[in-house]
Amino acid sequence: MTSATHAEVQRDGYALLRGVIPTDWLDSLRAAFDRGVFPVEQWPVQRGHDWRHSLLDLDRGIQSMCRLPLLLATVGELIGETFFLSQVEGREPLEGGGYQGLHRDLSAQRPGDTVVALAFFDDYGPDNGSTRLVPASHRPADAPFDARDEERAQQITGSAGDILVFDADLLHAACLNKTGTRRRSALLTYFAA
Repeated sequence: MTSATHAEVQRDGYALLRGVIPTDWLDSLRAAFDRGVFPVEQWPVQRGHDWRHSLLDLDRGIQSMCRLPLLLATVGELIGETFFLSQVEGREPLEGGGYQGLHRDLSAQRPGDTVVALAFFDDYGPDNGSTRLVPASHRPADAPFDARDEERAQQITGSAGDILVFDADLLHAACLNKTGTRRRSALLTYFAA
């Protein structure tokens, strides 16, 4: 990463890596997602009924995706120290579902020690539940923000193969999937060691 990119990532608390997942991987990643889907009542922890959830962590293609060099470099920029992959889970908002209020996932121990990545297997935008976020809101002490105020939120749109990487303390949320168009993604969580 360049020093300008480093400064932007630190300031904004996120980076959108466009087309970082090789195009020829996408069909197998989608198939892995679809194979791993379980009804919400069969999950060991509570899941929302307006989402499709998928067990993905044992799939070799998913594991390779979690180790993409640019993804790891970006996670390293945000965490700033040795880190490890903690969780991988597939998520897809169902038609008429998926809406979340702005929230923070919160650091595990201290600010900046947790990074989340959303790897998109389908195109995403305002009609199928894309993510919105508030740049530079990842240090609540420095940038207090009322989570009910959506004025500064930006909607992230893009293509299958993109990965959105952000500090867990960045205000973010999923939008409503208005059309039911597929929006499969993998949610990855990295923690400082």
